[in-house]
Amino acid sequence: MTIAPGPRGGTDAAPDDAALIRRAREGDGAPFGELVARHRSSALRVATVVLGGASDADDVVQVATERAWRAIGSVDAGRGFRSWYLRIVANTARNHRRGRGRRAALAVRVADDRGLAGEGAVDPAQAAVTDAERRRVTAALNRLGEGDRLVLALRHFEELSEREMAEILGCRPGTVKSRLSRATRRLRRELEADGTEEVSDG
Repeated sequence: MTIAPGPRGGTDAAPDDAALIRRAREGDGAPFGELVARHRSSALRVATVVLGGASDADDVVQVATERAWRAIGSVDAGRGFRSWYLRIVANTARNHRRGRGRRAALAVRVADDRGLAGEGAVDPAQAAVTDAERRRVTAALNRLGEGDRLVLALRHFEELSEREMAEILGCRPGTVKSRLSRATRRLRRELEADGTEEVSDG
């Protein structure tokens, strides 16, 4: 499974997500299905990062979607669907990984993607010009812990705001900023150890 960047922007959802949420909260499954379809690719990326591999990501997203449907009454239409849904996905993936008792390498292919794109990120067009260098970026990500991978993925793959990230991670926005800074420094050290270009804090 290729992990590619999500849609750019700091907003949590499309403008009409709120209307779909309201209908879904009334028990209508069709708008809920549309919401899930809009954010499925993000859910698969988050599940893959947390699991450390793509093999069980589909199953995890399916379980998380079922849990989200059962809990749809708790979502705030004013805050949006995506961060609420991705938090359920991330928690479901963590539980699944712990249940299996494994920690695999992150199955992410950087070769033809932007990889970590955005402010303060690793851009393969600049930092990994050759295939060999792109593989070093992937290897550096693989050596990071799940927490570091997740915070980097939420910021640079999904391009979420600190508020959205805080909701998914269950922490304060200020904590998100410090966690992102630490993860970026760790990734930079891994890349520097491999001779790859330095990564800016973001």
